[in-house]
Amino acid sequence: MAEEQRDPREVRAAEGGTRGVRAEEADAWGELVDTARRTVTDGLVVGTSGNVSVRVGDTVLVTPSGVPYDRLAPDDVTGVDLEGRQVLGTLVPTSELPMHLAIYRSTDARAVVHTHAVHATAVSTLVPELPTIHYMAGALGGPVRVAPYATYGTDELAENMLQALADRSACLLQNHGTITYGDTLAQAYDRTAQLDWMCHLWLTARAIPGLTPNLLTEEQLAEAGERLRGYGQRA
Repeated sequence: MAEEQRDPREVRAAEGGTRGVRAEEADAWGELVDTARRTVTDGLVVGTSGNVSVRVGDTVLVTPSGVPYDRLAPDDVTGVDLEGRQVLGTLVPTSELPMHLAIYRSTDARAVVHTHAVHATAVSTLVPELPTIHYMAGALGGPVRVAPYATYGTDELAENMLQALADRSACLLQNHGTITYGDTLAQAYDRTAQLDWMCHLWLTARAIPGLTPNLLTEEQLAEAGERLRGYGQRA
């Protein structure tokens, strides 16, 4: 009797750890862990209150739920397919998996960073959109919107987030935090850091009694965004 054929994804998930993990996935996991630890070091996350993911082919590597980032090791690699079925590792993926998968299904993102950055979270409770205090908003696609509040880990939150992300690479989550995506983990992280910095800047400027911060016009922001697309070294 012929041996029953098993879905390779099921085999990889059952093996757990690094068995069955391709070199590309192992390298991506190492970079993901480094990025997750950096969110803590840079003060964008407290404890495990954030999550990071990176897409390798049709597999999404993601930080596991409730595990401190400094304890993550190569054998803790955690991965799902685009439908959320676990294909790598045995640790439970982050509870915010619906947001990550919604981005990967709807955009060309290769990496996603979600944090509870304090300045950005504060701004999310005050306005429906981050005021255009700095031209770096142009690098995120335009004025950064605030997604209406919904319970964490729900499809409702993921849907609210997608609407706020329309034509943007970042948004604020009301009374919750930030989410950004990019072509690489480094780019997604940098967008998160820039977003929290802009929120800090606006909160600082508006706190000065008797003065109102000057804001950029739509035309000024669009011009800056166009220039930023060609910023940096060319290969």
